[in-house]
Amino acid sequence: MGNIGGVALVLKLGGPGALFWMVLTGLIGMATKFAESTLAINYRKIDDAGNIRGGPMYYIEMGLGKKFKPMAIFYAVAIAVASYGFTNMFQTNQCAEILNQSFGVPRIITGLSLSVFAGLVIIGGIKRIGKVTAFLVPFMAVGYVMGCLVVIGNHIEIMPSLIKMIISDAFTGTAVAGGAVISIQMAMLQGVRRACFSNEAGLGSAAIAHAAAVTDEPVREGVVASLGPFIDTVIVCALSGLVILSTNVHVTSDLVGVPLTAHAFDTVIPGFGGYFVAIAAVLFAFSTMVSWSYYGETSIEYSLGKKYITPYKIIFCILAVLGSIWTVTPVINFSDIMTGLMIFPNLIAVWLLAPQIKSQAKVYFKKLAANEFKTY
Repeated sequence: MGNIGGVALVLKLGGPGALFWMVLTGLIGMATKFAESTLAINYRKIDDAGNIRGGPMYYIEMGLGKKFKPMAIFYAVAIAVASYGFTNMFQTNQCAEILNQSFGVPRIITGLSLSVFAGLVIIGGIKRIGKVTAFLVPFMAVGYVMGCLVVIGNHIEIMPSLIKMIISDAFTGTAVAGGAVISIQMAMLQGVRRACFSNEAGLGSAAIAHAAAVTDEPVREGVVASLGPFIDTVIVCALSGLVILSTNVHVTSDLVGVPLTAHAFDTVIPGFGGYFVAIAAVLFAFSTMVSWSYYGETSIEYSLGKKYITPYKIIFCILAVLGSIWTVTPVINFSDIMTGLMIFPNLIAVWLLAPQIKSQAKVYFKKLAANEFKTY
């Protein structure tokens, strides 16, 4: 949803130049994602049930020592709370908006539906719903990218000047969006914020999932993880931004978030935004909610213990409904606050453990160059 609705928000609030800072942050994010996921494999635990647990709270405590455990607990609490807004309420908020616009579905119905289905998976353990979503999401993602290419191809003659304008506005602060002059500081701020929202690099959240990877090579997993920001932000977010800017809807329309992106598609491919993007948004939102509930569950188990996992899940589902009826501004502001609280302890740990990552990377790539790894 950060790739669809987040880009629309960044262009409304930060102007075209913000897209430059968003993409640049995505490139830098490849390095942080590499570091986080390498550390996640280095420092992970297997619980009594055989489940692998890992992530920033584990590499903070295990990598830096017991004296840093308060910082690890702070991170765990921050990501658990962040899961409520960052990927729960924001997801249902944007879904409710696009379904209301496209099909007239009441916002509360969308919130209740997503809450119930998410609850069936994360509380009821009904994995079939999650498997169906996991099967459909890649196809919807490919369809979305194809739609972007069609719209961009329809405006191919203005692409060189559009890209030049994006770069120029990033450093001049002269971009105009919605009738207001955007400062360079605002463009940079919004670009960095929405990039972090899109690919999660620097937040450490994805490291919780990468910790469960079946591999004995931490650096290899780090390399795999570094592809995330590149695909998420450098490619998909850039495509979404070009779709919006080439159709000029960020200036001519009062819509924000996912509805603005959908409207941009509809100007070239009638019905694509209102139908395909709307359905894709629901699937993307649902899959994100389920994955982030796992991040929150892992964090709650680390900081408070297993007995608090079920209450966490119940609150998660309740807040999904609340997110659907709120306006987008308080939802996104709450999400940004939680993002900031996660970044500080995580990046401090990554910085302190950087020499270890560098040493491992040298050894790994030396072995790779010498063909010492078995291939299949």
